[in-house]
Amino acid sequence: MILITEFMDETWVDWLRARSPVTYEPDLPDRPADLAERARGARALIVRNRTQVRGELLDAGFGCVGRLGVGLDNIDLDGCKARGIAVYPATGANTLSVAEYVVTTAAMLLRGAYGLRAEMEAGDWPRAHAGQGREIAGKVLGLVGYGEIARVTGRLGRALGMEVIAADPYAPDFEGAREAPLEEVLARADVVSLHVPLTDGTRGLIDAAALASMKPGAVLVNAARGGVVDEEAVCDALRSGKLAGAALDTFADEPLGAAHPFAGVPNLILTPHVAGVTQEANTRVSEMTARRVAEHLGIA
Repeated sequence: MILITEFMDETWVDWLRARSPVTYEPDLPDRPADLAERARGARALIVRNRTQVRGELLDAGFGCVGRLGVGLDNIDLDGCKARGIAVYPATGANTLSVAEYVVTTAAMLLRGAYGLRAEMEAGDWPRAHAGQGREIAGKVLGLVGYGEIARVTGRLGRALGMEVIAADPYAPDFEGAREAPLEEVLARADVVSLHVPLTDGTRGLIDAAALASMKPGAVLVNAARGGVVDEEAVCDALRSGKLAGAALDTFADEPLGAAHPFAGVPNLILTPHVAGVTQEANTRVSEMTARRVAEHLGIA
């Protein structure tokens, strides 16, 4: 049996059903006891980012995990390796969707004319304020991390006339961008976009000090991992005007819950971890994951 614990393109769920028994319950992360019970009968798990593949769950007996996406911080990779559990991320399948999210939200934040509906419906005509927006062409796009998604983001930015600089101590090359230390990326970029995994070294990387070092009027986009950003510090920087805008797609705690710090914060775009989820990307991610799991199980 293949256990699918989060949403997946129905066409590829059916493709798997034609080859194996499938249990498809996309709300299982909210029911951990049921998740543990279902996993005991599974040969494979297919998950997104909310299912925590760690602890006792690893001893349920499944032989592989298909990840509908690329981030792996919800999966205990060492624990999987020790048990011979193969892990298959959908590398590359949602790259374009994330890159488009970064560039389009950055352009919206720089332009600053898209949050005026309430004033206009109330009879105001805030044209002078809305006309203070900025073009994306000629701006500096600073990429923190320079993996595949960052490279495509840089390509889209260059197509719009941006200068691209990037910081990444592990990048094999910087084709398409100028290498710069992190301090320079933060200080020079009009748009700072994060493209690093969540590790001990990146947790809290964008803190109050990092935000203070950014160029006045810069905007921040985080479609990487929530723990990379100090959310309270971002809110403070937005309220003070030090940071002109921010778009956050990932968060330290997901869902946010009632204790989040974002209420009333200006020039802030919040989206529910969907930068890499579009109709097209979901199809690509689901196909790649389904085929890799089926191949592992010998049912392709």
